[in-house]
Amino acid sequence: MSNLDALIQDLVIANRILAREEVVDAYGHVSIRHPDNPKHFFLARSLAPELVEPHDIVELGLDGQPVRDEKRSLYLERFIHAAIYEARPDINSVVHAHAEDILPFGIAQATPLRPVIHSGSFIGANVPVWDIADKFGDTNLLVTNMEQGRDLAKCLADNNVALMRGHGFASAGRSLIEVVRMSVYLPRNARALLHAKQLGGEIKYLRQGEIDARNRGYSPYSAETWRAWEYWANKAGCGHMLSKPDHAQAHKKS
Repeated sequence: MSNLDALIQDLVIANRILAREEVVDAYGHVSIRHPDNPKHFFLARSLAPELVEPHDIVELGLDGQPVRDEKRSLYLERFIHAAIYEARPDINSVVHAHAEDILPFGIAQATPLRPVIHSGSFIGANVPVWDIADKFGDTNLLVTNMEQGRDLAKCLADNNVALMRGHGFASAGRSLIEVVRMSVYLPRNARALLHAKQLGGEIKYLRQGEIDARNRGYSPYSAETWRAWEYWANKAGCGHMLSKPDHAQAHKKS
């Protein structure tokens, strides 16, 4: 199997994991930047993530359009991915999803979504909220063109996650494994925060030093990270599709 074939297979695994962990359902998507051409990325055709197979993966450019003739339907919100890759050369993988646990924090902004559990540290200390209405007025809340995607990417800035008011979130990582891990723990962190709010009293967010300590020396290609990836893949029924643990180095970006 070539490195590119292995990467596409990993993208299929990522789709299955996110579906099994209920980060996505019939909707939502995950992509990865082309390892040899940073102006291209891979994303499934318009299909429920749980059903994605290698032949469903489409190569797109940073304009959100397929680089080859493609007659199958594509995700309307592929422009989220294109705009983030365009704005963030350090980012190699993107997730967009509508996990219900994060939605309140984009609607009632009195309580910001910040890390409160150690695995939530990966979302970063700041999670901005993007409201499509601020610039584009009344829409169907979907990001359907590059102008909207670029506005979202501007809100994301150099953060790891941006919430989308009344819609969902976009997360960005240095690797596919990293962005999947972040997207799995994002709603879990949100649930913990919601439950803490229900108990009343002061909310003790993770301190910046605790976030820094958790992330210091962290590698998206570490044995610790692989352990989670292997567990989730087997839980999703696609453990047989896993590449060798050192495969991540084959499409690592320096």
